[in-house]
Amino acid sequence: MTRTPNSKMSSRKSKPTGPTTMNSPNNGTSRRSFLLTAGTLAAGSLAACEAKSVDSTGTAQSTGTTGFDRVGLDALSDCVLPEELGIEGRRAATAAFVAWADGYDPVAEEMHGYGYAEIRYLPPDPAPAWRAQLAGLDILARRSRKKPFAELDAAAQRELLSVVLRRERGDRLPAPLAASHIAVALLSHWASSAAAQDLAMGRAIMPLTCRTLSNMKAEPSSLPAPRT
Repeated sequence: MTRTPNSKMSSRKSKPTGPTTMNSPNNGTSRRSFLLTAGTLAAGSLAACEAKSVDSTGTAQSTGTTGFDRVGLDALSDCVLPEELGIEGRRAATAAFVAWADGYDPVAEEMHGYGYAEIRYLPPDPAPAWRAQLAGLDILARRSRKKPFAELDAAAQRELLSVVLRRERGDRLPAPLAASHIAVALLSHWASSAAAQDLAMGRAIMPLTCRTLSNMKAEPSSLPAPRT
């Protein structure tokens, strides 16, 4: 199934239909306690922030760790990114997301057009909450399925995600910075990339790339077959 940027996005295979086996004795928890745990983790992750200390000048200094749990994030990308990307494409998308998030400059002045008097600023850094959500997803998997999220099969991973994302609404993806959950942010960041446009067209159109005069009339080449 091909995904296109700024369009309705579906899960990698079939769309999660929500928890249907939470009362199974093998799951080690009741549906009620499972939903309670998921709700608590989701609420806590939204309020998460990096620890701060204050130096001798009174300037806040970040003491939180940077970066993401790549094992968990790779597992999440396998759930939400298109299967057509292949394993290498999904890992590349994950690496690009991490580089963007780690390099984000919070509350920086936005670019503004000529004649605009109002100065606008970017949102605060969403990465601490996203990292907390990724950790919360792993905690939820361990409590409800007795395994880390990365070790669950695809069906179990999608089922957990359907619970965590059950309050997400909208018929199209938000901008990455506006995403309230890391799963949505990861998918949205990829969907706005050149790789997503290439996949949508089935050709290496390389948007935002200038062609040389010698190949102005050449058709875009076909995409190589992904490695699954």
